[in-house]
Amino acid sequence: MNLNVGIDVSKAKLDFCGMDSDQKVIFQDSVLNRPAGTNAIKQCILDANEKHDYERTIIGLEATSVYNVLPSRALEEDDELQALGLEVVTLNPKMTHRFSQVYDQDKTDKVDARNIADFLRVGRYQVPVPRDERHIALQRLTRERFHLTKEMTWCKNHFLNNLYFKMNTIDAELPTSVFGATMMTVLTDERYSLDELAEIPLEQLTDDLNKLGRGRFGDPEAVAQALKRSARDSYRLDKQVMDSVNLVLGMYANEIRMFAKQLKELDKSITALCDATPEAKCLRSIPGIGPVYAAGIVAEVAQPERFKNEASLAKYAGLVWQRSQSGNTERQATPRVHSGDQYLRYYLVEAANKVRTYDPTFARYYDKKYREVPKYQHRRACLLTARKLVRLVLTLMKNHELYQPAKMV
Repeated sequence: MNLNVGIDVSKAKLDFCGMDSDQKVIFQDSVLNRPAGTNAIKQCILDANEKHDYERTIIGLEATSVYNVLPSRALEEDDELQALGLEVVTLNPKMTHRFSQVYDQDKTDKVDARNIADFLRVGRYQVPVPRDERHIALQRLTRERFHLTKEMTWCKNHFLNNLYFKMNTIDAELPTSVFGATMMTVLTDERYSLDELAEIPLEQLTDDLNKLGRGRFGDPEAVAQALKRSARDSYRLDKQVMDSVNLVLGMYANEIRMFAKQLKELDKSITALCDATPEAKCLRSIPGIGPVYAAGIVAEVAQPERFKNEASLAKYAGLVWQRSQSGNTERQATPRVHSGDQYLRYYLVEAANKVRTYDPTFARYYDKKYREVPKYQHRRACLLTARKLVRLVLTLMKNHELYQPAKMV
């Protein structure tokens, strides 16, 4: 007989319920989400095992943002509970929610804890491989980098939207990125109005760009000509509107510079941890995958042994497409599932986009998928290339091998 302990996690408290294999509730209570609360749950488990001597003790917690991480680790690393052969599992909230819909009952934290314990009793869950400290530390860095990248992309989009008011033809004219350090300074600086920028001599503007860029521009004259053309062809706004646009541009420029600096610091820390991770060395042997992308994949996969094949890893990353079949007809164009580990999917897709520029095998596969459809070619081809990369990633990590490119015939 097993003891199944379901814990409903929230930021402030932990509602828990202990149920045996005969669906009998042994204990049930609510404690604060603090070390004292997990100690109270531990004591209930120890007392129940002294009375009944259960064969197995399973604790299940739903993946509730970050609130389940600390209590689950506190219970998992406790020596007295480990002596009982304790298993701590993190459950998918979608699965427990669908299970609870079978019962016609109220929705409360107490009821949820009991349903989680009942779900454990049924046994339709997977026991995850515990992550060590190195993987958790790496995961904290790579996940924050993911969010930081999204914030930076959001700022860049708003910067471009406001830049359109100031110079609406700049994207078509400029031969370099508007997000370079020198170009950001030029576009947000108020030393030149559009009329002054259009009338300034080309030699003087070229010299100013050289000074701002410290001679790092490949062709400062071409950039100066593009700026003058854009200044001549853009709409003119009154001073009040232009001052507002310049203020907003300056704010977003400062945010973009701040995010770029933070990304640089994060990448430095990620690289240092990645160098001490053996699995990352296998992935870095793939052309195009650097320490950041390798660390992002390793941090989410952790122990590759928990995936029986590449299809299970692809499903975990959300790189699978729903099947739609009825009778003798099977639909060809089906949507990708909107579930899975978004962080792993992001790093796999970004890595695949890099690998296809270095490896001929992946390049041919990307080109083939790119030409198959008339719309969303790059996005679709990148996702499918990432799905192809999953097999290589899992093989290298499981076998601890370095990548050997296919021989060209």
